[in-house]
Amino acid sequence: MQQTLTAKLQIIPQPSDRQRLVDTVKAYSAACTYVSDLIHVNHLPLNIFDVQKATYYACRESFGLRSQMAVSVIRTVVAAYKTIRTNQERHPRRFGKKKRHAALLPSFHAPQLSLVWNRDYSLVWNTDKTERLFSVNTLRGRIKCRFRADSMDWAFTEGAVYGTAKLVFKHDKFFLHIPVTINVPDTPAPSSYKKVVGIDRGIRFLAVACDGKKTSFYSGAAVKQKRAHYKELRCQLQKRQTSSARRRIRAIGQRENRWMNDVNHRISKALVCSNPKDTLFVLEDLTGIRGATERVRAKDRYTQVSWAYYDLEQKLMYKAVRYGSALLTVDPAYTSQTCPCCGHVDRASRKHEIHTFQCTACGYTTNDDRIGAMNLQRMGNEYLLKAQVSGI
Repeated sequence: MQQTLTAKLQIIPQPSDRQRLVDTVKAYSAACTYVSDLIHVNHLPLNIFDVQKATYYACRESFGLRSQMAVSVIRTVVAAYKTIRTNQERHPRRFGKKKRHAALLPSFHAPQLSLVWNRDYSLVWNTDKTERLFSVNTLRGRIKCRFRADSMDWAFTEGAVYGTAKLVFKHDKFFLHIPVTINVPDTPAPSSYKKVVGIDRGIRFLAVACDGKKTSFYSGAAVKQKRAHYKELRCQLQKRQTSSARRRIRAIGQRENRWMNDVNHRISKALVCSNPKDTLFVLEDLTGIRGATERVRAKDRYTQVSWAYYDLEQKLMYKAVRYGSALLTVDPAYTSQTCPCCGHVDRASRKHEIHTFQCTACGYTTNDDRIGAMNLQRMGNEYLLKAQVSGI
């Protein structure tokens, strides 16, 4: 079984080669802007062959790009246009009549460069064959760069296949984003699972994991506080209605997303690493949760709607597969209202104000956030039992 992940590595060019990389990424971005404007003004069809016929030689002569770089520019721009068209079709309300004309023109202000494996970049040994380096193509020939691969050792395992990478110049540093296809263990059969862990996601606790013996809580207090801080800061900036305020709002949004992305990475890694191989993680299928939460009070809508439930699920899914485990999603109906002891379902059993669950039938009492994880763990065991009985 194979899995494709993105490895983000920092490359460290020699001081004498640094300017060559800077010039290359800037020329590539400028060429992308040129091709984008040409497509927009001349209404060229979004076909790589037609666009390449009209712009290939201009990209090479005007910006000094190598042949593969010129082709990559055209592919990058066409892909950006197609993405915008697709988003317009899926979300027409986001693109009003006033924004439609401007939205069709993608921008390429950020310095970046697409690199094709074995044509524009490759892995080579140094002279003494003691260290591997990245060989990167520039406008003035190839350069060899050292790199930092913190926690990315999996990207250099035997059998790894590298795709078209993106070189990003950010904060005065160079980063390579490389899609890497690696071999991972096959999904185990239901009879092979050694452990079932139910994971309930929420706001007060980002995740509550129960394996039938112990329960782990991952608090969301810090996340809730920080998101509230960013929300208040955005409100203050929106009132100013200045260009600098709008730039600041965009920067804050990116910072918040990066921080939340890191939180979900750490939680998903902790869940996978704290459980053995052949573990079945059971989560609620929260498809359509946004439509349900948009009916809450306006003041609570931001907290309810913008929570990163799906992002945590995706990160847990690919990490579980990589470590030889699996993930199962089940119907979330009544998972927080069902008593795990007697199976009685009653909405009144859960008392949100004091964060307690007390069954109205048998009197079983525990933390209300723990109930969901316990029921998910029970549903996972029932799934395995049915699969084994049916001989799957």
